[in-house]
Amino acid sequence: MAKSGSKSSAGQSNAASTIALNKKAKFDYFLTDRFEAGLVLEGWEVKSLREGKVQLTDAHILLKNNEAFMIGGQINPLLQASSHIRPDNTRIRKLLLNRREISKLMGAVATQGFTVVPTAMYWKNGRAKLEIALAQGKKDHDKRATLKDRDWARDKQRILRTSS
Repeated sequence: MAKSGSKSSAGQSNAASTIALNKKAKFDYFLTDRFEAGLVLEGWEVKSLREGKVQLTDAHILLKNNEAFMIGGQINPLLQASSHIRPDNTRIRKLLLNRREISKLMGAVATQGFTVVPTAMYWKNGRAKLEIALAQGKKDHDKRATLKDRDWARDKQRILRTSS
């Protein structure tokens, strides 16, 4: 028997909401497999995430000693939340993944020439999650083809909208 939809979508606490996206990753890389990783954060970082003060564009993932770390991601501190400590907004943050996922990522990076990049950060059940993806770098001609396809899709929608 199916549950009835008596709760409103705004009242659900387990709904995932996006904190930050890395749009540059889609443009610079071919993204294949995606993984969900937890983050080891400090208290001031969580408060800053709630305010949306995070930037993932220059971030990348380092795999070392069967552990994963995010390097280069910026979480800017709030003035009122971090008055008693000296926050480092670009510190290295540990990612929480299963051993199976880490070994799959390490194998793809070592043998197939992939890299691992963060694509999105979001809330899931009250916890900050980072979506990471196996990625292979695009060449300049691939980026031009992506732009051309995007422009054509936009023009096609415009044509279909005006002809209807």
